[in-house]
Amino acid sequence: MKVTIERSVLLKALGHVHRIVERRNTIPILANVLIEASDGKVALKSTDLDLEATESVPADVAQSGATTVPAHVIYDIVRKLPEGAQASLEIAGETGQLLLRSGRSRFYLQALPASDFPDITSGEFSHRFTLPAVELKRLIDNTQFAISTEETRYYLNGIFLHTVDVGGTLMLRAVATDGHRLARVETPAPKGAGGMPGVIAPRKAVGEVLKLLEDMSQDVQIEISTAKARFQFGDVMLTTKLIDGTFPDYARVIPTGNDKRLIVDKEPFEKAVDRVSTLSSERGRAIKLAIADGKMTLSVNNPDSGSASEEIEVDYDSPPIDIGFNARYLLDIIGQLSSDTALIRLADPGSPTLIQDRDGASALYVLMPLRV
Repeated sequence: MKVTIERSVLLKALGHVHRIVERRNTIPILANVLIEASDGKVALKSTDLDLEATESVPADVAQSGATTVPAHVIYDIVRKLPEGAQASLEIAGETGQLLLRSGRSRFYLQALPASDFPDITSGEFSHRFTLPAVELKRLIDNTQFAISTEETRYYLNGIFLHTVDVGGTLMLRAVATDGHRLARVETPAPKGAGGMPGVIAPRKAVGEVLKLLEDMSQDVQIEISTAKARFQFGDVMLTTKLIDGTFPDYARVIPTGNDKRLIVDKEPFEKAVDRVSTLSSERGRAIKLAIADGKMTLSVNNPDSGSASEEIEVDYDSPPIDIGFNARYLLDIIGQLSSDTALIRLADPGSPTLIQDRDGASALYVLMPLRV
């Protein structure tokens, strides 16, 4: 293998693929990035056996070939090369090391055979569709915060993607929950998504998709089967195994009878919750909302650090209600709202509360109350 490539091109591609390589690996080849050169292109590939990233970039290929070298090491080397530099990659001598040259710099990197590099991308995909990058970002942004980090309920460690009929229109819906809060966001289903299996995309894969959404004007090609999903962003392709489990029937926890309507300006509400919760205990983060006659009093009572309260004006004409929430969870949800006001539907102090931008908004959030 003998290749010459621009430093900026190589750095950008390595930046995309090296992130999924775990810093600690019991299997040495998983610490490496696969470099394959042929036909005027260099293809880079990395994997952790659950997730695989590949990218092809143009290069001057004098001799085809393939090898694997430590991903984080080569990324750090290329990152430290001067801007505008050219990098030359070739397999050196009998040892099979990779020689990286740039200017007067020489780096000999330990290599492992390309033939040992695992491939997780085989298999057919039953459904293919295209989604605008901006819509995919919205689906992930508005639900990612609610993904559970509890490993025992592994089927909650991702975003549930599925199609559903809403009033005769097929919608692509993303749902995430950790048992304390639930986020449900939908967008009109693209052509080809009808009949797709409901799949759970893992937390790490979802985070990588978000990082790869660099060009908001492009469309993302998505392929789905019951076991894997693939996302293509221009020259970058991300393939992930899906969580093998059944997502719970989330519709049962979305309340339908919450008859107390509260409308509040988002920014003053968010800032008041943030200020008052400064005194809440680290463990429970509890904040109490006392709502009555156009006013909401937010309060915290912490035996260790003191108490705090603040009053804000709201639009509310139902019977008075006192209800408690985890302040951090409440702030997470308010932060997802896109309009200037929040519509909050309450039932009683012990029942789930609904939060959204307005009636019929495409994003809907459910928050479980706390006893305060």
